[in-house]
Amino acid sequence: MTPLLVLFTLTSWWTDRVKIPRLVRQINAFEPDCQKLTDEQLRAKTGKFRARLREGETLDDLLPEAFAVVREASRRTIGLRHFDVQLVGGIVLHQGSIAEMATGEGKTLVATLPAYLNGLTGKGVHIVTVNDYLARRDAEWMGPIHRALGLTVGVIQHDLNTAQRREAYRCDITYGTNKEFGFDYLRDKLRASAQTNYSMYSPLESAVAVLQSRLDDLAQRPHHYAIVDEVDSILVDEARTPLIISGSGGGTSSESGLLQKADWLARQLREEAHFEVDLQRHSVELTPNGKHDIHRLVNQFLEPEDRVLDWEEKVEKALVAHNLYERDRDYLVRKGQVLIVDEFTGRALEGRQWRDGLHQAVEAKEGITSTTRQDGLARTTYQGYFKLYTKLAGMTGTARTQAMEFAEVYELRVAKIPTNRPLRRHHGPDRMFVTETAKFDAVCAEIAQLHAKGQPVLVGTRSIGRSEIISERLQALDIQHQVLNAKNDEIEAKIVAQAGERAAVTIATNMAGRGTDIKLADGVEGLGGLHVLGTERHESRRIDNQLAGRSGRQGDRGSSQFFLSLEDELFKVYNPAAAKRLAGVLAAGHGRSTDGGEAHSTWARLRARWLVARTQSKAETYHFTMRSQLLKHEEQMEKTLQPVFGARG
Repeated sequence: MTPLLVLFTLTSWWTDRVKIPRLVRQINAFEPDCQKLTDEQLRAKTGKFRARLREGETLDDLLPEAFAVVREASRRTIGLRHFDVQLVGGIVLHQGSIAEMATGEGKTLVATLPAYLNGLTGKGVHIVTVNDYLARRDAEWMGPIHRALGLTVGVIQHDLNTAQRREAYRCDITYGTNKEFGFDYLRDKLRASAQTNYSMYSPLESAVAVLQSRLDDLAQRPHHYAIVDEVDSILVDEARTPLIISGSGGGTSSESGLLQKADWLARQLREEAHFEVDLQRHSVELTPNGKHDIHRLVNQFLEPEDRVLDWEEKVEKALVAHNLYERDRDYLVRKGQVLIVDEFTGRALEGRQWRDGLHQAVEAKEGITSTTRQDGLARTTYQGYFKLYTKLAGMTGTARTQAMEFAEVYELRVAKIPTNRPLRRHHGPDRMFVTETAKFDAVCAEIAQLHAKGQPVLVGTRSIGRSEIISERLQALDIQHQVLNAKNDEIEAKIVAQAGERAAVTIATNMAGRGTDIKLADGVEGLGGLHVLGTERHESRRIDNQLAGRSGRQGDRGSSQFFLSLEDELFKVYNPAAAKRLAGVLAAGHGRSTDGGEAHSTWARLRARWLVARTQSKAETYHFTMRSQLLKHEEQMEKTLQPVFGARG
């Protein structure tokens, strides 16, 4: 740890241990006086706070009384009074840090405290969520608190026009998704770079006119303060996701025909003999023998006019589509279109394309007419975008495993917020199987047993395809269940919310339904509460913790357990040799049970546990390295393009 980070950590410790409890006591001391105020007097506090800011007081000076005012407004408008631990979370967010709060602890309500306080400046507060449904829900749910105190509230949705977006951004508090905020920033960059002819004016008048026209055209204001919900998902998991506004890069029917020919050539080649696949780097490389056979096939089967073309790059792209992109895992095919699946949410991304011709290669693989290839006009990443804010804060249930990255990349510290009630979730040890088939047999047997006694089960999967495998098996067992199909956030949220009903079985991708509380039905507590069953470990421990954290909400009983196999993608990509060695040992009968290949002895379980820990560590290190390299690349590109796009303060 660098000296700077050591100082950062010690300062954070002092803040948490000394300053925050004192602030909570001060907030509580203001509560009796706030309760005596009429609604009009409570609303008038906003004007008084703003006057005090103009007179030289700081937001920190106002915090205790402002938080007490928000707590009282919340109690009167939506019937919720902030717990003391929620006050702690609000203080951490105001300080520009990450509040790690367990599922069900009320992060949405917590955000109203710093949002109001920072909204007093009139510079705008952005509350960032992961989908349109949550942005709209949170704005509607929490909006009455802010409006009762005289602040304006806006919400950005994907179907708004520029004028509507500009109006929403001019509000004191604006809710929206990371995607919408990011693309609005890119659209503003393109507007700011547009050339306008003001030759009839003097140089000074021209400069003023250009500046005014650009400001009038821009949707967003300067980036003042953002609170990012599910901050680990947005700033870490999606950090490498490029945000690109594209224009047509051309594309003709003849090009589509060439792609189909490249796909045919790729199908004639065999792994190891003609090409090598690197799962970790997500790449394919032709061998010398592969290049030789491509030229042989081209000269033997293609038309003379095609033989002069360079086929190696086209075939290599087709091989990537065939060997690294799996239908119903990485993409869906709907109504003759290839739709990218977000690897973290399982959601289909409408209108998005892979770059550099990969999307067209996948279309050729599926026998779909090639779409026009898109070239980027403006681009950034979530890392680059959120570093624009003067002050940034975040909320999530799982951030500590990535605390060092948050500190190094974003200068954000992570503060663990205690739960309002003691956590009562039991996490069982992982169960490891040799084959994926044996694992799924055990998963369905476990579901059937829990379902028979009425205990609700939430089954987490890594992909839509895996969800369908389990669904088909449960149908054969005549077990009623719900499958989240990555089509509609609002419907998905309603399904997840009912996952705590008696005997409910819900199958979802690991990240589906985040932001939605699962409340237990009557009688379920006595059955053990909600049981979360993970069917695979993720590259990141945080994703596993998020899944497990769906049970045991606000002191409820709950349990979780993961079922793994040595054929799982995690091991195939990041530690195939170690997984193969353990598979050989278990297949030989050493430490394996006789019921289908499960690691059974204490020795075998310890070795399996070591394999999981070691492999996840390798995966996390690899992804962190990739994110760091991308950030440096994007920062360099931003410096290069800054003179073109102009400065945004």
